[in-house]
Formats: sequence, C-alpha cells, structure tokens
Amino acid sequence: MSGHSKWHTIKHKKGAADAKRGRLFTKIIKEITVAARLGGKDPDSNPRLRTVIAAAKAANMPKDNIDKAIKKGTGELPGVSYEEVAYEGYGPGGVAILVHAMTDNRNRTLPEIRHLFSKYGGNLGESNCVSWMFEKKGYIVIPKGKGSEEELLEIVLDSGGDDVRDDGENWEILTPPERLEAVREALTAKGVATTSAEVSMVPKNTVKLEGKKTQQVLSMMEALEDHEDVQNVYANFDIDEADLSEQQAAS
Repeated sequence: MSGHSKWHTIKHKKGAADAKRGRLFTKIIKEITVAARLGGKDPDSNPRLRTVIAAAKAANMPKDNIDKAIKKGTGELPGVSYEEVAYEGYGPGGVAILVHAMTDNRNRTLPEIRHLFSKYGGNLGESNCVSWMFEKKGYIVIPKGKGSEEELLEIVLDSGGDDVRDDGENWEILTPPERLEAVREALTAKGVATTSAEVSMVPKNTVKLEGKKTQQVLSMMEALEDHEDVQNVYANFDIDEADLSEQQAAS
C-alpha cells in the first residue's frame, strides 16, 4: 500500500472529525482564497479554483462561505493575505516528506514545522531535497464496486487521463493536472461517483516501512497535517495492510 494512497485513506476516515473541529473548512477556505487571488474569481477560467470549489461542496461547505472566501481572495472583502510555502525533509526510516503550507507569517511557521520534524525523529531539509521524488498529478479516488478496472480505464484514457491503479480498497486514477476536471466530469457523466478529486504530489518510488517506524511516520504525518498552516503533507512510504492494522490497533 503506497504512502500516498494509504495516507489519503486515513485522512478521509478522520475527515468527519476534522470537519467538526473546523480544520477541514479552514484549509479549504485558505485554498479558495489563494486560488482566487492568483487566478481570478471565475471557476470556468480558473481550474485550481474550480477544483477546490468541488472539494468544498463535497465537504458540505455552505455556499456563502465559498463566496466570501473568493471575495477575500480577489480583494472585494478584507482578509488575511496568505503565502504559499513548501517544506521538505525526511522522516523515520528515510521516508521523504513534502509539506505544503499557507501562512501569513513565515517566521512563525518555519520553526514550528522544524520542531515537528525533529519531535518525531525526522529532519527538515533544504529546498528541493525531496521534491524531485514526487510529481504533480491529478488524483481521483473511486471506491471499489463503482466499476471494473477495464471500464474505468476506458473512460480515463478517453478523457485524457493517465492510469487506473488498484490500491486495495479503492481505485486510484492519475491524470495530468490540467486534465483532472475533464476526467472527473467524464466519470460523473457515466454515473461513477468519486470520493475525492485533487491535484496532488505522487511519489515516483516508495520506501517500505515495518514495525515501530510505521507508527512513528503516521504520528508525524498526523501532527504535520494538524498544524494550522499546513494544507497537505505528502510522503513516499509503503506499508503492508497487516502491519498498518497492527499498528493502529496498538495505538
């Protein structure tokens, strides 16, 4: 089970708790604000905004919240100006970790992220030390039972996608970033419901984790995700389903 798909699954299982705490909405609002500031308020001509609006609707965010976030991004309403930053480093077992954040104060965020890397047995590195191990892809998750691999692959390829992968519990669909929405819309048109659709950083290769290091890395990932400035955390670990279940039962 690749770190990308497994962590994605874990995040969605705890997504309801995130929403109750307001964490999920906060992350989405930040992303909407930045997307609108960089690409304008029209989702038809701003693919990044269109994608995050879809995520907001999937999370049942009220339309008023979405509209206000867009207006804050375009300057129509006052709001905080967020800056996109990336942090890179290594976790236990040599796992490469890439953190994407949005902050209004780099001088606050950097030492806090460095502390979290250190606390869980990792090391924050220099810019580009691990980003080359990942590639930006459109990433769609579909539950098993919503179609066969052959059926999905035909839809994906015809609409400009790259591949369909079996991650055990779900189908993973990879696309060029600019084809994400086209592929998602093609799937929807065929009656195929998606769990999520986002532009993500997918690892080119993975590092196998076992035993104690599994829980160390998962704890580190969760701590980073819970930081108020962090939008997404990507890693290149690989975990056996049995080992993951054992670690989660013990935690």
